[in-house]
Amino acid sequence: MKLDSLIEKATQYEESTVAVAAAEDEEVLEAVAEAVKRNMASFLLFGDKEKILQIINAHHAEIAKSDKLNIIHADSSAAAAEMAVKAVKEKKATVLMKGNIPTAVILKAVLNKEYGLRTGNVLSHVAVFEVPDFDRFTIVTDAAMNIEPDLNQKAQIAKNAVGIAQGIGIETPRVAPIAAVEVVNPAMQATLDAAALTQMNKRGQITGCIVDGPLALDNAVSAIAAEHKGIKSEVAGQADILLVPTIEVGNTLYKSLIYFAKAKVGAVIAGAKAPIVLTSRADSAESKLYSLALAICSASK
Repeated sequence: MKLDSLIEKATQYEESTVAVAAAEDEEVLEAVAEAVKRNMASFLLFGDKEKILQIINAHHAEIAKSDKLNIIHADSSAAAAEMAVKAVKEKKATVLMKGNIPTAVILKAVLNKEYGLRTGNVLSHVAVFEVPDFDRFTIVTDAAMNIEPDLNQKAQIAKNAVGIAQGIGIETPRVAPIAAVEVVNPAMQATLDAAALTQMNKRGQITGCIVDGPLALDNAVSAIAAEHKGIKSEVAGQADILLVPTIEVGNTLYKSLIYFAKAKVGAVIAGAKAPIVLTSRADSAESKLYSLALAICSASK
């Protein structure tokens, strides 16, 4: 599966609108410009209007007069975050995107009790990878938000990822709770949680997917490795979602896929009232575009 297919898919929905907080960022506006040219969405750009216009006129003059752009001045990054979040809350936009602003500032606005996007659920990071030589997407969660989630939080993280997977066309995703081993070991909390999540799925507490674990990474993604271990499972060897036990595991796996495997990625924050594109400044414009497409597909679901 190719992430470019998500860009094509995103253009097929009724037009989405993306609210960008602190849009005065060259790579963010490069992704915005590409999305406009591909007819993916309209954009509400909140931030320093003069700086936003300078970047657009200098690098993206072809979209400067597009009716798909609306630039709204904000005096500070905190004000831009508040305005962007309110636009989503008031249904003027369907997706929220982080611009040139600290993550803590935009999340503070997202979690604001008065105008934020809380649902009562855990917010979690969901990354969709296009890995070379793999015939399917690999979804990793949670690599950026939850440090050491407990069982209840892991169940919500799984549900968030299932919703994203369904939004990109994986109707019944296979979820592998990852551990160092594929057997339950009372001394390893990750294996206990994995077994509990499997039972929760069987008893209808986690729906819309198939959960089976614990599984080590090799057994989750390689049918050959699973066969060698004698593992018989609907998930082993064909997992769509890798549910990691801690942020360190997720963050290392995420960066290993990018830097060692040369994978491409799009990622969103799920669990709020709308998908949030919360990319890093180190992410490429291409990755930001894939993340936008992922968010649009998720919101349209």
